[in-house]
Amino acid sequence: MLFPLATLITAPTEERRGRKVTTATAPSTPLTAEDRCDRCGAQAYLRVALQSGGELLFCAHHAREHGDALKEIAVTVVDETHKLAPSHGA
Repeated sequence: MLFPLATLITAPTEERRGRKVTTATAPSTPLTAEDRCDRCGAQAYLRVALQSGGELLFCAHHAREHGDALKEIAVTVVDETHKLAPSHGA
């Protein structure tokens, strides 16, 4: 089942299983064309920092596919899928 990426991004700080979790919509280090999805190698538009200290990168497709599982293990989520939207007036 696919989930919209908006379900991954929640309030700036919330409680999950008794832990403070911060999500972000603006990256501290922007994703670039060199950042690749850990599942398929496509350009990554989502960075997930893990509670264990690592990070995962996902294309929009795999971010939606794994959305529920990512919410359970994420400390922060950086979503740059807005870059996929067509620009108007350009």
